[in-house]
Amino acid sequence: MTMPQEDTYTTRALQALENRGSSIRLQAALAVGTTPDPRFIDKLIERCAIEPEFYVREMLTWALTRHASSVTVPKLIDELGSERAQARSQALHTLSKIGDRQAWPAITRALLTDADDEVARSAWRAAVVLVPEGEEPELAGVLGTQLGRGERETQLSLSRALIALGEVIMPTLRAAMTDLDPRSHQHAIATERLSRDPDAGFEFAIEEAKRVVALDMAGQEG
Repeated sequence: MTMPQEDTYTTRALQALENRGSSIRLQAALAVGTTPDPRFIDKLIERCAIEPEFYVREMLTWALTRHASSVTVPKLIDELGSERAQARSQALHTLSKIGDRQAWPAITRALLTDADDEVARSAWRAAVVLVPEGEEPELAGVLGTQLGRGERETQLSLSRALIALGEVIMPTLRAAMTDLDPRSHQHAIATERLSRDPDAGFEFAIEEAKRVVALDMAGQEG
């Protein structure tokens, strides 16, 4: 039987998650994660979709990981169909932190190629965590279609995701190195260099890749 004081605590915690003060929302998410209760799950997911502060979203995700995945994972998968980009992105991020491979079928090609960079980046990270053994080459092929996409931060995220898959990415990278699109070409070279020398840094790898592509183009023209 639920005690009156428990209902009061639940009500206050749910209200605190919507407080105008970000520090109060942060403390509320911490409290909810410290004492998990299924009654909080829907509100946590709802807040993830609209929470403006990064550090509060991270705490909301942590609080969700503290609850039973059998309850949270299906609800998070439902969020992947949301029209709100942040809802999709944060649900993917949370699924990657939970690490339950039952979510793998929900990581679709549409999400991996989502028009929103944050959603796509979250999908790449989740896919690398959740991909079943033996399906890495197919995932690498889909990720390879995104080479050259976006600015440095997005490209670095993709390179890291590809590198995490291991040697299976090499056929994908080699194919991209012959791409006529210089951005895809450069990104593939940079990813291959970064996989061989992680300490070199992405900026160095990209600049080196640019030189290689420029030399190749000069040689073709000559």
